[in-house]
Amino acid sequence: MNFKELIIEAIKAKETAYAPYSNFKVGSAILTSDGKVYTGCNIENASFGATNCAERTAIFKAVSEGHKAIEAIAVVGDLNNYTFPCGICRQVINEFAAENIKIIVAKNENEYLVKTMEEILPGAFSKGDLGK
Repeated sequence: MNFKELIIEAIKAKETAYAPYSNFKVGSAILTSDGKVYTGCNIENASFGATNCAERTAIFKAVSEGHKAIEAIAVVGDLNNYTFPCGICRQVINEFAAENIKIIVAKNENEYLVKTMEEILPGAFSKGDLGK
């Protein structure tokens, strides 16, 4: 699957977002190391702390199905600006990132940036830091 196809899946997922409080819909699509695609949208809650981001929704769906290595993730929010993953999502992406993960931040399938994990979360805390 190429980047544009993954972005299109994220755009489709964005349409199912539940965002009655912020009216800011976000969609995400991940590609697992074995070629499966999982999508997610943001799901808000009146108790704002219970809200879940699109990236984590997609990742949690994949992990719940036994897929724990992400090759690429596409994120689509505002069509006029690039919407980057929040800090919590960056940490969750890092937890399940394959070695050379590509983070695709897109306005649409033709306007996108491709970032590395190090670029979006330098000095990340990871499994390797535990027990030291």
